[in-house]
Amino acid sequence: METSAYGASLAGGAFDLWSFLRRPQTIVRLLSWLFSIVVFATILSEGYMNDEHVDVTKCMFNKNDGACSYGIGIGILAFLACVVFIVLDAYFPQISNANERKYIVLGDLGFSGVWTFLWFVCFCFLANQWSHTTQTAVIADAARAVVTFSFFSTGTWAVLTVFAFQRYRQGMGEVGVGYNDPAGDPTSPYPSAYAGAPEGYQQSPFTASSAGQGAYQPPDY
Repeated sequence: METSAYGASLAGGAFDLWSFLRRPQTIVRLLSWLFSIVVFATILSEGYMNDEHVDVTKCMFNKNDGACSYGIGIGILAFLACVVFIVLDAYFPQISNANERKYIVLGDLGFSGVWTFLWFVCFCFLANQWSHTTQTAVIADAARAVVTFSFFSTGTWAVLTVFAFQRYRQGMGEVGVGYNDPAGDPTSPYPSAYAGAPEGYQQSPFTASSAGQGAYQPPDY
């Protein structure tokens, strides 16, 4: 029977925080969490400026409020997802059901793949809007930071997608090599029920010689 599934032992064990934090997957996920904070926090704090003609605030990316809203939405959802998956990664070795592990890994794979694409769209969109921005009141460092960390987020989420895919392949291989019932395996040798006589076994008294001695003999007169 398999002793591990999807990269972790089925037996569970004590949680080691230091070993967990040193895992490449945990490091990349923490970086993704940090980058998402930089993106949405920068836009919320410095991404809107007062318009020159009307008393309303506009997005610093070419006055396109959709650009700021997109960056904030993607960043907040990525932040929350990182928290959820970090908790699941820490709890993962305690899950003994292989199917539950499979669903978690598939969720990680699907979400990471989608967010890699969305972060790439965010980077391209914000970079394009920034290239068309002409307002002098825009804080250039904040805008560049948002664009830069959107690009970094694309890379970290792509790495998380690769990690999730590798864990999924590993899990499918481990589950496939499971327990084989000897009765259903034609190559498995059957144990003999009568492998040999037990020690101390005596020859049966009813042998051919004793059968001959038991033949009828006429009485002596």
